[in-house]
This record gives sequence, C-alpha cells and structure tokens, in this order.
Amino acid sequence: MKADALTDVAGVRVGHATRTGDGWLTGTTVVLAPEGGAVAAVDVRGGGPGTKETDALDPRNVVQRVDAVTLTGGSAFGLDAASGVMAWLEEQGRGVRVGPEPTHVVPVVPAACVFDLRRGGDFRARPDASLGRAAVEAAAATGPGAPVPQGCVGAGTGAVVGQLKGGVGSASTVLPSGVTVAALVVANAVGSAVDLETGVLYGDYFGGRPRLPGPEVHRAARRRLAEAAERNAPPPMNTTLAVVATDADLTRAQAQKLAGTAHDGIARAVRPVHLLNDGDTVFTLATGTRPLDAKDPLALNEVLAAGADLVTRAIVRAVRAADPVDGPGGAWPSYGELYGGS
Repeated sequence: MKADALTDVAGVRVGHATRTGDGWLTGTTVVLAPEGGAVAAVDVRGGGPGTKETDALDPRNVVQRVDAVTLTGGSAFGLDAASGVMAWLEEQGRGVRVGPEPTHVVPVVPAACVFDLRRGGDFRARPDASLGRAAVEAAAATGPGAPVPQGCVGAGTGAVVGQLKGGVGSASTVLPSGVTVAALVVANAVGSAVDLETGVLYGDYFGGRPRLPGPEVHRAARRRLAEAAERNAPPPMNTTLAVVATDADLTRAQAQKLAGTAHDGIARAVRPVHLLNDGDTVFTLATGTRPLDAKDPLALNEVLAAGADLVTRAIVRAVRAADPVDGPGGAWPSYGELYGGS
C-alpha cells in the first residue's frame, strides 16, 4: 500500500524532530536518500532565502550525489541542524570520498530554513545540531515506504501561511510510464493559501470543483483571521520549502529543470508568492532506478508536470493537517478550525 507521500519513492525516508512548549515552536525535517545517495538539484525563487550547500548542487560543480536534505525552522540560526545530519552521515561512512579510508568522507547536506523565530515566544528557541541529528535518526529508523507525519511537525512546527497555521504536507503519484514522483512541502508563506473571497484553498481549485463554505462560516472565518492579524506581529520573513523526489534516472540538468518547474506548484497554492520576504526553495532528488524513454526527447515532461501538481497538493495537505496555535508568540487559527471539512 502506498503512503501517498515522499516515501513512495523507493529508498527515500523522512524524519522529523519537533520541539514545542517553554518558548519553543520549531523543528527540523530530514529527507534521507537511499544508500549511495541521489542526484540532486535546487531552485531558489524567494528574495530572502536561508540556505546551505546549494552551490554544490549546480550541475557545473563536482558533487554528483547527496545523501540527505535538511529542512529546518529557526531562520539562518537553524541551519546549524545540518551539522548534526552531517555528523550522523559521517559515522555511517556516507558522503563524498576524500581519502583512502572508507571513513574519509565529507557528507554534503544541502539545507534550507524557514522563518519561525519567536513564534513559540522565545526568540532564542531554534534548532541546532542535536535536533538535526534527532531528525536524521528518526528518518533512518523508519521502514520502507513508511507514512510521513504531516501538519505541525518537524520544520512545519512553527510554520504560518498568511494568518493561518501552516505545516508539513506530502503527496505522490505513479505516472503511466511507471515512474514515481512525490513531494514534501513546508508551507510557511507571507501570502495566503485561502481565497478570501470564497474561503476555498487556492490549491483546491486545481483539483476539480471545490465545495464553497457557507456564507456564515466564511464571514466568521474572516473575522477570526482579521483578529489574528491584529494580534500577531507582521511576518518579517517566511519561506516555503519543498523536496520533489522521483525514481526516474535524471541527469543533474534534468533535476535542475524539475526543481524550477516545481515552483509553479507553490504559485498555484499561495498568493502572492516568491516575495522579497519569502525564501522559497525547491530541492529535487532523483534515485535513478527507472530510465526515461531514450527515444522520446520529451519524456521528462510528465515528470515536470507531476512535480508541480504534487507541490500544490502537498501545500493543501499541509494547511488542512495543521493544528491551531495560541501561545505567547501569537495566535494562528487552522483551516480546519475555521472551515471544518470544507
């Protein structure tokens, strides 16, 4: 049975480490590639990114494969979490071989952060190397194809979308060619995921004909969102992060193209998007177990289209799975709390 999540790409595992209470509302999520790593790429569209080791993924540079990607809260401070992931990978002998011994490796761990500082109340409560290590250990402990916890977990713990609580979401599909494509998203955006004229999640418009919330429900929801906006400090920085994984055998250039087109999925689900105070970043991982049709120069197209679609669906799931928060750092209602099953 498929998990309908990133872990449906064989060998890919996901682990979360979450901290809440006593001023904390943050966490780290690690996507662990199969043994031997995966071809990786990145595309950054937001104007305020916080990243690590993204230059290593440029197809012109030397690193061919990576073993893990770290998504974390804590803004730039939280990038320390990647150090804990690196330490764990080094102990496993996983990384770029740089010496004669199997232990002579340098793990390359691309990372990106979301802004969630002070949302739990304490500005200094942010992920560090120990939280990154906990997340990668959690990933390694999961079984093949394990379900991915979604909502307010890991890097999505302190996530906010507009004035709504955000979080982690994931989705997958198997294409007619047999290729699996999947996405995991940390939805944390300055823009809104909700059409304030109708109460419908923007991403749901791409899934058919969404059911409109009742007028009274929608009016009450708008009042709650306005109250939240008055109470909460303006969001100085946000950022939506995504990892799109596939078992297709992609070149590094093809993986780069997939990372770029996957941003379309964010633009369908959040408006406005890619602002100067967002740091929107998409990573791709290709495990390479299924070759594309070598006779078809456009065989990559179905993977590109699916990547964008799945990012949209993952954002919808993240917002629907989120729980409301009301604490010393602010109050953010959830979509489910405002609109129920709409």
